[in-house]
Amino acid sequence: QVQLVESGGGLVQAGGSLRLSCAASGRTFSNYAMGWFRQAPEKERECVSVIGWSNSRTYYADSVKGRFTISRDNAKNTVYLQMNNLKPEDTAVYYCAAGRGLGVTTTPLAYDSWGQGTQVTVSS
Repeated sequence: QVQLVESGGGLVQAGGSLRLSCAASGRTFSNYAMGWFRQAPEKERECVSVIGWSNSRTYYADSVKGRFTISRDNAKNTVYLQMNNLKPEDTAVYYCAAGRGLGVTTTPLAYDSWGQGTQVTVSS
């Protein structure tokens, strides 16, 4: 497993931007697919975006396509989620997750390491 620490959440007005970061430690980061998930109150955790271990494949939920961009810097053991044109419905706790050897997988149970989460609140 790897240890994950998210940062970059906060309060922003609709139309604004935030960049989430997830710093990993403990294992060879480049061997892990990295995902961003979010969970709003009384809703199930949903996959927002995933980037494969090789950087060559990505996934975006339909609700964030064209607005969010996932990237990773294996030299810094960090994955990012750039979120632009934020909407109130993006309000949730955002979690970073790591899955060793995974492809672009959207199922939370497939990931074996999770961060503590960071709150994103978008006001209208």
